Amino acid sequence: MGDLILVRHGETEWSRSGKHTSWTDLPLTEEGREQARAVAPLLAKEPVGAVFVSPLLRARQTAELAGLHATRTDDEMAEWDYGAYEGITTPEIQRTRPGWFLFTDGVAAGPPEHPGESPEQVGARADRVLARVRAAQETTEGHVALVSHGHFLRVLTARYLGLPPSDGALFKLETGTAGLLGTEHERPVVARWNVGPSA
Repeated sequence: MGDLILVRHGETEWSRSGKHTSWTDLPLTEEGREQARAVAPLLAKEPVGAVFVSPLLRARQTAELAGLHATRTDDEMAEWDYGAYEGITTPEIQRTRPGWFLFTDGVAAGPPEHPGESPEQVGARADRVLARVRAAQETTEGHVALVSHGHFLRVLTARYLGLPPSDGALFKLETGTAGLLGTEHERPVVARWNVGPSA
């Protein structure tokens, strides 16, 4: 089976300012578009047989600009639902919750349509995505690429490695960069990380 290529979407206005962005459907900035285009030559070196993309605009734009076609939209690849913390930066949250850390503390409840997710809930979503990826790998020649969001991809990486969702904290992933998950001696490994001109 091929490896798993992870691509974090390019920069948006909110990612540039550090605001938590889950369901707010922002487009890429011009810098984000350049980041996505810069990933294309890196991906062109890899045999990509299948592409899964978050339904959000910033991920879909990144996939297109990076030259990834024949994509399948996967709703479970959306970003961590930040609940009441949507559009708020970490320093702003920590004014009322000193020491708050997303990967261990989760988020405060938001509106009914976006109640927020715990690390375990995001981990369960990542497990379901990985199950679909493994099924695709069995019938696809080449690698599978996932174009999604920073926190979701970090949790997915932890789960790929058999770690708890909270260990996604260990895998900082910059906007407009790629990572490669593979195996060594039949054990899951991070083969490359934060590959891109802006990393």
